[in-house]
Amino acid sequence: MTLQQMEYIVAVDKYRHFAKAAESCGIAQSTLSSMIQKLELELDVTIFDRNSHPVKPTAVGREILTRARKLLFNAAQVRELVAMRKGESIGAVSLGIVSTVAPYLLPKMLKFLSGNYPDIRVHVEEGRVSALVSQLERGDIDVALMATPVGNGELLEIPVYRERLLAYVAPGEPIYRQEVLRVGNLPAESVWMLREGYCPNNGVFPFCERRGSDRAVYEAGSVETLIKIVDENGGYAIIPELHVPLLKESQQRNVRALCDPEPTREIALVVHRNFVRERLLNVLAEAVKTIIPSEMVDERLKKFSIKL
Repeated sequence: MTLQQMEYIVAVDKYRHFAKAAESCGIAQSTLSSMIQKLELELDVTIFDRNSHPVKPTAVGREILTRARKLLFNAAQVRELVAMRKGESIGAVSLGIVSTVAPYLLPKMLKFLSGNYPDIRVHVEEGRVSALVSQLERGDIDVALMATPVGNGELLEIPVYRERLLAYVAPGEPIYRQEVLRVGNLPAESVWMLREGYCPNNGVFPFCERRGSDRAVYEAGSVETLIKIVDENGGYAIIPELHVPLLKESQQRNVRALCDPEPTREIALVVHRNFVRERLLNVLAEAVKTIIPSEMVDERLKKFSIKL
C-alpha cells in the first residue's frame, strides 16, 4: 500500500472516471487501473463499482477513501513543514477572486507579491462566487477571495475582513435627501442589483423578498456597471464600502450610509478542506492586510497566523 495508490483512488472518486483520473495524475489509464487493482488485491476488497456509470465507490470503498484523504492530507502537511523549514519557494498559485472584490484588492496584491515574494507565480481567475466554488471543489484553483458564507461543507472559510454595504442613490430619487437611510424603508421598486447580490448573505434588505415583483431589473456583473446604470437611469444600488474611493468626487456625493441594521459583508480566503499550504495562505493574508484599512481586518487575523 502506497501514498501513490491513495492518490489514484482519490482521483477516481473525484472524477468518477478512470481516464479523467489518470489524466489528472499525469499517467496512462492502464497504469492507474493496474495500481488500483493491486491495492484491491492486497486489501481483498473492491473499492470501486466498475459496472456503475459513472464509476462509484462501494460501501467499504467510501470508508477507505475517507482514510486515504486523511493520509494524503497528513503527508502533504509533512512536505509543507519541510519546505517551510528549508525556506523553499512557495511556487505557483492559482488564485480565484470574485468580481466585486477584484478592483480593490487585485492590483495592489499583485504589486505586493511581486515586490516581496518574487518567486511566487500567480495565475488569477476572476469570476462569480458559484463558478469559483466549483473550481475549488474540482481543484482547478488553489484558493479564492470571495464573500462568505458560501454554505459548502467541502470548503474552509478563513475570514479576512468585513466591510459595510452602502447605498449609491441617483440625485432624482426621493431618498436622496436623507443622509442616512433605514434599511427597512428602502424602496424595492427602484433598486438595481448585482448578478450575485447581497440577498443570500444579508436578508435584511426588503427587496430580497420582493425581488422581481415590482419591475424587471438588469442584474449587472460589476459594481462599476451598476453605478453607471444608476447614473443613467435613476434609482439606487447597494455597493461595497471599498468601492467609494474609486468613485469620482461628484459620484461620492451620491453615497448614503445604511442603518437599522447596518449591513456588512465578510470577505474570506476560501480553500478546500484538504488544502495544506499554510505559508501561501499567510502570504495572501499579509498582502490583503497591507491594502485593507486596519479597522476592517478580522481581529483574529490581526493577532494570529493562519493554522490549518
